[in-house]
Amino acid sequence: MSDLLTSAQAWLDQDPDQETSAELKALIDTSDLTALASRFENRIAFGTAGLRGELGAGPARMNRVVVCQTAAGLAEFLKVNREVYKDSNGELSAVVGFDGRINSDVFAKDTAEIFAAAGITTHLFSECVPTPVAAFTGRKINASVTVVVTASHNPPRDNGYKVYLGGPTGGSQLVPPQDAEIADQIAKIAATKKLSDLARSSDYSTYGEREIANYIDRAKTLVSQSGDMVSRRSKIHITHTALHGVGWKVVKPLMAELGFNVSPVELQAEPDGAFPTVAFPNPEEKGAMDLAFETATALDSALIIANDPDADRLAVAVKVSGGYQMLTGDEVGLLLANEMAPHSKAIANSIVSADLTALAEHHGVSYTQTLTGFKWISKVPDLGYGYEEALGYCVDPEYTPDKDGITAALIISEMAVSLAHENKNLLDKLAELADALGHVATGQVSIRVTNLDTISKIMSGLRKDMPIVIAGLQVASEDYLARTDMMQTDALIFQNDRIKIIIRPSGTEPKLKCYLQAGASSSDEAKKLLAELENWANTTLSALQ
Repeated sequence: MSDLLTSAQAWLDQDPDQETSAELKALIDTSDLTALASRFENRIAFGTAGLRGELGAGPARMNRVVVCQTAAGLAEFLKVNREVYKDSNGELSAVVGFDGRINSDVFAKDTAEIFAAAGITTHLFSECVPTPVAAFTGRKINASVTVVVTASHNPPRDNGYKVYLGGPTGGSQLVPPQDAEIADQIAKIAATKKLSDLARSSDYSTYGEREIANYIDRAKTLVSQSGDMVSRRSKIHITHTALHGVGWKVVKPLMAELGFNVSPVELQAEPDGAFPTVAFPNPEEKGAMDLAFETATALDSALIIANDPDADRLAVAVKVSGGYQMLTGDEVGLLLANEMAPHSKAIANSIVSADLTALAEHHGVSYTQTLTGFKWISKVPDLGYGYEEALGYCVDPEYTPDKDGITAALIISEMAVSLAHENKNLLDKLAELADALGHVATGQVSIRVTNLDTISKIMSGLRKDMPIVIAGLQVASEDYLARTDMMQTDALIFQNDRIKIIIRPSGTEPKLKCYLQAGASSSDEAKKLLAELENWANTTLSALQ
């Protein structure tokens, strides 16, 4: 008890944030040991996804002390590995961006000041920007590191710290062992220095409209500039939602300059870290798209495009009789793959996404499946296109080596315009692809938990008694945790020539995810089989909780 209170008081003494310090003082004054333990018994882990967690006081939360320690540790890592990560000028350099979440701007400024004091040439965005814009900018100037303060599509009270490394990583997300090396440096800082010991400097430059314009100029090259296409773009109406994020400020000028007829969901167009109209700012979550459906219906839009709050993901809905049909991540992934493959040497997706072997063979390109995450997808040699079923699509990897919901929205909108000219839509194109490549239905069952032990319990239960028959079909099983190669990860796969089920803990949220794929001779049969897989997943996972 005394150790916990001592640790909390030491943290309070250095906390510069009025809100988190007031929160912590109240817990100390009331000796709320349970709440203090949840904040101080563990430290928020730095990994390949950087940091992500709930705002609050203590080392297990996202706050200014944790962020400053992280920035200092990251700076030390770069200095130790200077020769590996120096930029084209032979110097260490950094780009720091942030989204519209609570304290994102504060965390970004703290990071810039600590980087600058460490002798790193630092460029801080003066306004919130989409993650893809920051990643693009870091790649463009060959920065040693790019940091984006964002929690992407997580719940409103979360924030995060995403890191892209330059040098041999090429401006993409970091992978092992660099994550562990950075984590070690952060731990040393946290153990030996108070916040007041960390040097700061305001000797950094600011980025803004020019860098956004550079991104837009590059994005415009991804579609046709012909007069015919420009005139066709105005003939269908598109609704866009930013889900209270930063996407609209870039989508609006990009689409307008190209002649698209796009209108926003006004109540969700501007950044708002409180996310007042949605419980979870994730287009995959129930209710998140309701305002978009209402707006699109009122405007008679043919298409809805939705970005998550930092605009690195894209959701798509198509007008159908009686409303709008959401496309799955795999359906959008397939459409974009078919569009991008003819101009690519290689395409890729992750093991939780639908198999693209038939499409790759059809277009004569190489195809790779990787572990989950764009940190792996982006590193496939000669990549021309990559995607993950969780609404992440990379259509311009040479310039933005990560998922990008804005350029993906541009390409899918262009496809919708071209199809409309033929009196077709994206669903018609999917039907054509299914007839040519095979009928596959995909879905997902997710369990959100409040206690991470629940996820471990379910995974342990499955490993103890591996299913051998699912939906009346015999399956082979593979435990990826038992692998000894680069594909080792905490995932279970059950499959045969008709079905594939992948079960794994989420890397960014307190969720267990079960990815389902069903193949059949017709669309109806594939959907029927998918429904059986969903029933199996819900029943089995619930029983193991």
